[in-house]
Amino acid sequence: MEKGSVVIVGGGVIGMCSAYYALKRGFAVTIVERETPAGDNCSTGNAGMIVPSHFIPLAAPGMMAKGLRWMFNPRSPFFVRPRVDLELARWGWLFYRHSTARHVAASRELLRDLNLESRRLFAELAGEEDFGLVQRGLLMLCNTAKGLAEEAEVAAEAREIGLRAEVLDAAATARLDPGVTMRIEGAIHFTEDCHLDPARFLNSMRRRVLELGGVIESGVAIDRIETSHGRVTAVSGAGRRFDGNQFVIAGGSWSARLLKSVGLRLPLQPGKGYSLTLPKPPELPQLCSIFAEAKVAITPMGSSLRFGGTMEVGGLDLSVNPMRVQGIVRSVNAYFPKFSENDFAGVHPWAGLRPVSPDGVPYTGKVKGIDNLVVNCGHAMMGLSLAPVSGRLAAGLIAGDMPFRPIEAMAPGRF
Repeated sequence: MEKGSVVIVGGGVIGMCSAYYALKRGFAVTIVERETPAGDNCSTGNAGMIVPSHFIPLAAPGMMAKGLRWMFNPRSPFFVRPRVDLELARWGWLFYRHSTARHVAASRELLRDLNLESRRLFAELAGEEDFGLVQRGLLMLCNTAKGLAEEAEVAAEAREIGLRAEVLDAAATARLDPGVTMRIEGAIHFTEDCHLDPARFLNSMRRRVLELGGVIESGVAIDRIETSHGRVTAVSGAGRRFDGNQFVIAGGSWSARLLKSVGLRLPLQPGKGYSLTLPKPPELPQLCSIFAEAKVAITPMGSSLRFGGTMEVGGLDLSVNPMRVQGIVRSVNAYFPKFSENDFAGVHPWAGLRPVSPDGVPYTGKVKGIDNLVVNCGHAMMGLSLAPVSGRLAAGLIAGDMPFRPIEAMAPGRF
């Protein structure tokens, strides 16, 4: 075992960025990933957005009522599969407790700072290797007057905390992105948001890790954390064992199950999302966007166009629910009239599990009582967006650095 060795469980974008920044600090790093290099994980099929605009946590006023209404619509953006599960019940209670204006006010500057710093790091990384970063902002597209009024309120709140957000009418929106025909009342332009191809970015980080001397062990499902005298000594699974001095758990939706082996009950639920990528869309926008009312994200990636959405809380299940996918497809024509459901014929839907904390704030920090174990998960829909800053924070925690801003609210033991 090499001095200063770090073992990272999880080879998604959070794990890769954690490895990269640890290697840059001079640590020897081994990543152990459940997937094979060719396998899909939640880091490859997502919408590829970098979103300072997402400063309001998922746990916010009105979300419980909205979620209950949506539960009875098989094509709605949100669904919780009813089941007898004490961990789900605990998560739901904590989500309810945090869906308050007070929690939003306490979290919005943290989420703003994390996303803006991550955006800066993305630009820094893109200056070294091209992975398709586009820095033209995001459009929150609204096809109802009510939706536009609600999003204008969010834009005003964004400006209160120093983010740039402009309310546009339909004509101004069309001038900003003339490559796509839109049926909308207007939009909010969040100018600091960006987008990229997440698979290209993950592959870029993987190459960097290997070039810096990192080791990647693929196809190994870790199921146990071994401890002795208050420290982690190894992680093991699938007949393999990995020793180290420092350990990072960045296993996404599988992290909570693994952390039970050290007595940490991490409230975390997998939130399944879907995406469909059109290789030859009828029209190709130049900006990424979100259908505000339908909760569907749209991202141009080269000459293709990706549509993604839904939040389906149903355990570690990657099966595809056709009704949820149909909900995404049926929403498109309402905003982009040149598109039809026939455009999606034969397109294979991708599914991924986002790790969702009950308060909408990621888990990044050390485990109390175990000074060589860092948790880095729970980023929900912001996994890609927060990957560089989360990876750098994890490396800093290992090195004993002070973070760039207080992160106590992200502590894995906060519940």
